Amino acid sequence: MFVPLVIVISGLLFAGVDRVCVAGDAKGLPNIVVIYGDDIGYGDFGCYGGTGADTANIDALADGGMRFTSAYCTAATCTPSRYSLLTGQYAFRNQAAKILPGNAPLIIDTDRPNLASFLRSVGYRTGLVGKWHLGLGHADRPLDWNGKIAPGPAEVGFDESFNMAATADRVPSVYIRDGRVVNLDPNDPIGVNYQSKIGDEPTGRSHPELLKVQADDQHSCTIVNGVSRIGYMTGGKAARFKDEDMADTYLNEAIDFVRRNKDQPFFLYYAPNENHVPRVIHPRFAGSSGLGPRGDALMVFDWCVGRFVETLRSEGLERNTLIILSSDNGPVLFDGYWDGAINRTGDHRAAGPWRGGKYSRWEGGTRMPLITYWPGTISPGVSDALISQVDLFRSIAALIKMPFPDDAAMDGQDASAALLGHTDQGRDFVIQEALTQLAVRQGDWKYLPPGSITERGGIDQWKSITVDEPGWLFNLADDPGELKNVAADHPDEVAQLRRIIADVAPEKVIGAEGLNKKQLGF
Repeated sequence: MFVPLVIVISGLLFAGVDRVCVAGDAKGLPNIVVIYGDDIGYGDFGCYGGTGADTANIDALADGGMRFTSAYCTAATCTPSRYSLLTGQYAFRNQAAKILPGNAPLIIDTDRPNLASFLRSVGYRTGLVGKWHLGLGHADRPLDWNGKIAPGPAEVGFDESFNMAATADRVPSVYIRDGRVVNLDPNDPIGVNYQSKIGDEPTGRSHPELLKVQADDQHSCTIVNGVSRIGYMTGGKAARFKDEDMADTYLNEAIDFVRRNKDQPFFLYYAPNENHVPRVIHPRFAGSSGLGPRGDALMVFDWCVGRFVETLRSEGLERNTLIILSSDNGPVLFDGYWDGAINRTGDHRAAGPWRGGKYSRWEGGTRMPLITYWPGTISPGVSDALISQVDLFRSIAALIKMPFPDDAAMDGQDASAALLGHTDQGRDFVIQEALTQLAVRQGDWKYLPPGSITERGGIDQWKSITVDEPGWLFNLADDPGELKNVAADHPDEVAQLRRIIADVAPEKVIGAEGLNKKQLGF
C-alpha cells in the first residue's frame, strides 16, 4: 500500500477546490499522516526493484500514486533526519542533533514552530506513534523515568503520543504514553545509565547464553526480552516491551488514533521500528521473506502499511487523505546483531543501484523511497523531481494554504506541487549529511568536499576514507555507483557545488587548495 514516510492530507484544498482555510477554522482541512520507516533503503520495495520480500501493499500505493526517484532524507542516520523532517532545518545547525542515547534531553526547541506545533495551531489533532529518538527532558538535570517525562512530544506540539524514548536497541526498553511509562510499577522504579553499569541484571557480556541473538560489544549491555541493548537499565520489569509484538502494538495505536479522531482533521506521525535492529520477528512472519530477519521485517512493515490503509478506507478517509511514505536513512545489513542479514540477502540490493547505506554520504545513505498517494487528487506516475524531507513542513503548510510562521523551516522549500505530481521541478540541489560530514547533489552532479569519510565496513568494522583536495565529483547519470572521481576534469562544477556548501554551511568547507577564491565565490 505505501512506503515508509507517509503524509496523509485529507480533504485537501489543492486539486480543483480553491478554498482557503483560516487559522482556527478546522473545517475543510485534510488529515495528514506521516509513516516513517527505519533503515529502509531505496531498493527495498518491489516498486523500486526490490526482490525477495513481498511488499505488495506498498507497491499498490506506488501504482496508485506518485513514486519519486530523487527523494532524500537529510542525513544518513536517524536522529538528524527526524529532526529535519519535523523542524524544516538541517540537523547540522543543531550540534545536539546526532545519534542520541536513550536518556538524552529534548533537542527540538519548544519555542520555535515545527510541523506538529504548527498543525496543532491551525486546528489539527496531532499524534505520535512509534520511534521518537529526539530526546526527552531537560539538559540541566537527570530525567525521572518514574513520573511525568517532560519536555517531550507534548511540548513540541503532539496532543497524543505513544512512543519509545530512542531506538529498540537502546534502553529504556519501555513504551511511553503521553509522557508516562506504560504499565510502570511504582515499587519497581526505572534507572537508566549510559556511562556505567547500574544494578545487578545480566548483560550480554556476562550472560551470552541468555540471548536470542548474539551482539557486538556496544550492544551487550542490559538484557531485555532475551536481547542485550546499548546502555544499562534497572527496574520497570512489568513495563518492558516485547520486540516480537512491537509492530502490532504501534499499528494498533495508530489505528486507534485514526478512529478516535476521524471526525476532525488530524496529523499522525507514525514511525514504526522496521527494520531497525534488533530484528526480532513475530512468529507469524518469521521466515516469510527468504532473506532472513531483515527481509522478514520489510514484510512486517508492508503488512502494517496495508492494515493502516485498510483502516482509512473502512473509515471513509482514504480519498480525503494524502499519503507520503519514506524512510529516515539508508539500509544497513549488520548493525550490532548477528542476525544473518549479510549472509542471507541473496540478490536483494537494499540501496538499489546506489553505493553505500546508513552512516555514509554515498547516495545509498540518503536517497530514499518516497511515495505520495491520494486517490482522486494525485494521478499515478513516476517523478524525477528533486525532493528533500526538510521541505515537508513548508510544503504541508502550502498544501493547506495556511500562513507560514516567519521563524520556521529556515532550510525548507515549498515542494507541494511536486508532491502532488503537478510538476517534475523540485529543488535546485540537496544537501546530504552523514556523521556531520556533508555532500551536495545538483542535477546529475554529486560532490563530496575534502575531508574524511567514515562508513560501515564489514561485520563490526568501520573504515575511514580520505577525500583529498579539491574534493570528489561524480556524474550520477553515468556513474550511479560513485566510483569515478571526475573532479580534475570539471573544475567549474567543483567550484559551483563547493560554493553551495559554503553558502549553506560555511564551517563545513575546509581548505581551498586547487581552487582560487574567485571560483569559490569568496
